[in-house]
Amino acid sequence: MKNLVKNKSLLNNFPGIFVLAVLMLWAKTYITQVSQFKLGVEGPLQQFLLLINPLGSAVLFLAVAFLFKRKRRLTALIIIYSLMTFLLFANAVYYRFFSDFITLPTISQTQNFGDLGGSVLTLLKPTDLLFFVDIFVLIYIRFSKRINFQSGKVGFKMPAAVIAAAIVLSIVNLQLAEADRPDLLSRGFDRSYIVKYLGMYNYTIYDSVKTFEASSERASADSSDIAEIINFTNSFSAQPNEKYFGKAKDMNVIYLHLESMQSFLIDYELEGEQVTPFLNSLVKNENTMYFDNFYHQTAQGKTSDAEFMLENSLFGLPQGSAFITKGQNTFEAAPSLLKDYGYTSAVFHGNNGSFWNRNIIYNQFGYDEFFDESSYDTSDPKNMAEYGLMDKPFFEQSESMLETLPQPFYTKFITVAHHFPYKIDQDLATIGKATTGDASVDNYFQTARYADEAIEQFFAYLKESGLYENTMIVMYGDHYGISDNHNKAMEQIIGEEVTPVVNADLQRVPLFIHVPGMEGGVNHTYGGQIDLLPTVLHLLGVETKNNIHFGTDLLSEEHSEIVPFRNGNFVSPTIYSLDGKYYDSKTGEELDESKVETADKLKAMVEEKLHYSDKVVNGDLLRFHSKDGSIKE
Repeated sequence: MKNLVKNKSLLNNFPGIFVLAVLMLWAKTYITQVSQFKLGVEGPLQQFLLLINPLGSAVLFLAVAFLFKRKRRLTALIIIYSLMTFLLFANAVYYRFFSDFITLPTISQTQNFGDLGGSVLTLLKPTDLLFFVDIFVLIYIRFSKRINFQSGKVGFKMPAAVIAAAIVLSIVNLQLAEADRPDLLSRGFDRSYIVKYLGMYNYTIYDSVKTFEASSERASADSSDIAEIINFTNSFSAQPNEKYFGKAKDMNVIYLHLESMQSFLIDYELEGEQVTPFLNSLVKNENTMYFDNFYHQTAQGKTSDAEFMLENSLFGLPQGSAFITKGQNTFEAAPSLLKDYGYTSAVFHGNNGSFWNRNIIYNQFGYDEFFDESSYDTSDPKNMAEYGLMDKPFFEQSESMLETLPQPFYTKFITVAHHFPYKIDQDLATIGKATTGDASVDNYFQTARYADEAIEQFFAYLKESGLYENTMIVMYGDHYGISDNHNKAMEQIIGEEVTPVVNADLQRVPLFIHVPGMEGGVNHTYGGQIDLLPTVLHLLGVETKNNIHFGTDLLSEEHSEIVPFRNGNFVSPTIYSLDGKYYDSKTGEELDESKVETADKLKAMVEEKLHYSDKVVNGDLLRFHSKDGSIKE
């Protein structure tokens, strides 16, 4: 350290220290982008772009310090450097679980932070301290008496030249990126592309611009926009299947939200023992239909995205959670639609009512009741999970509240025990852990078994109370439980390499629809959470031709089996589109050139659907739409 300070040619004036700061931040950012993020870098050009993309933004942001005088200049440099470091570190930690990058809307979700403490701590590593070592180098230099801050005066020309160089470098970076990935910024559904080509800090600028554009979209929207949406959704609407339409007419509806449950668990055996024996039995139930090609389509909103889709048949947003940022929008959600058919509605959730802004947006959806944490006895620590009441006491305490609701009712039960980091008191565990050496994966099976037992317990109650014979029960997985950051461990679990196609199939989540009197069985139709609302409404005998839905009835013969993901990828029975490449769904091999044109058309259709859904949500366009299909002026 002292040798560095003695080197007066570099560190006895601000320009020298500025150069040192730029080099350190450049190196740290590049190493982080290579080691912490899975960006799918291929070829010399992409490798080169990943190397240079932190440099322009590092120079540009740190150059702001030139605007200050003398010692304040170095203080400003350290503050800016520290903020950029913290942004980099926060994204690295966030990526470890979500395989995604922080956006401005996710930062605004501060009401969730208080409930995340335990989960965040499990993501931290001792090596994370290395993110901050260089900050202490700069602080040491700042307070060293060996530095002459009076020397090396900085005029106007030097800062101007530095900023100009940073802008030129960034423009060259963008031009090279656009050459390799045309329309990079205009088709930015996947944030990993922006980070790969433009770097962490330029991605933050891009995200800020997109967030501003989305927030300003509502002000400029009018009734003509909804007419365009109606024409679009009518173009792919699917007529109900006469065999199933009205099969659950006038029945109660119970949604069971299967937190973090992935489809690979169904019929999976750990050390010769079934992990989810009760759910496995439902696959064979004569009145239960199980969908084995059903995918979650969530993004940064995770659980809230899943709820948003099943209630509205609208996609979650590309940035943040619509529950948070669009909580005051107008919606035509399931509770509101079913109110016209005499249904009362309620949500049961043993967690804080403000988490994901539920206490606000449920009113917008038309729910009559929300039984949150305040409605439950949470005084016994043994009954509490990271995110609220454990599933068994949750269902037990919900029974008396459910019985207060007039029938028919539309209800949703949100479980939390099977949630990352999958901790459970070993006295409650009835199956052993896996032995991959990855704690998240190993613990996953114990909480999945506990959740399975809790669901079996609730089914027993429904049968004893007499509700079972007059209730449609829909159980759905909300999102992945094990992210692709754990693929090495997952290869041990599933016994095969996790290729891009296998990784996409790991995004399948269970969907069970139990209707008394309906013929059950395993349904191989490809679908996603966006398709749940029209499916459920048609089973209840409710027409949807006047509604704006971006999914289609899973039981309809006209159902579209193209399943869009929020980042613009898609899966289908024949073609998978994943991170800019097309794959044969059966072989897992890259698609033959003769079929690429077809895949391109499907991808364009997927992107158009995502675009129009975002237009509805960002523009709050349903305020111009009536339930009968007419347009409000």
